[in-house]
Amino acid sequence: MTKFLKKVRSLVFADDSDAVSLLKFRKKDRPLKKFTERELIQLESEIGATIFGEKPAYVARREFFNLDKDTWIWYEEVADGKGGRQELTTRYEVQSKGILKIQLNYRYSYLEGDELQNFVLATKEYYERVSRTIV
Repeated sequence: MTKFLKKVRSLVFADDSDAVSLLKFRKKDRPLKKFTERELIQLESEIGATIFGEKPAYVARREFFNLDKDTWIWYEEVADGKGGRQELTTRYEVQSKGILKIQLNYRYSYLEGDELQNFVLATKEYYERVSRTIV
């Protein structure tokens, strides 16, 4: 163990036996799995969908994920009551002017007020949950 880690251990832990057991990483305890980019996006979208609570009975599927550093996606598939399904995909683009909300057949608009606040809170919660779950 390096001198630096010994110093950290002595500052954090009162008993060396606890520190040694916690600082040791054994591959057999938690092997790291390599994911493809698509698999990571899928996992993250499933985690992101849970941020908004239980989905109502009429919602067949929902996803929320960060596509790249400037793009967020919200997707929802809803039963229309006639046996069919309606899909709505909303893309949020982070720009220097603000967060641009883009939906097919709707006017593009920048987020404001409560909608902006909710988006910011959702993205923070997303990062927290993804970083805790996918390691």
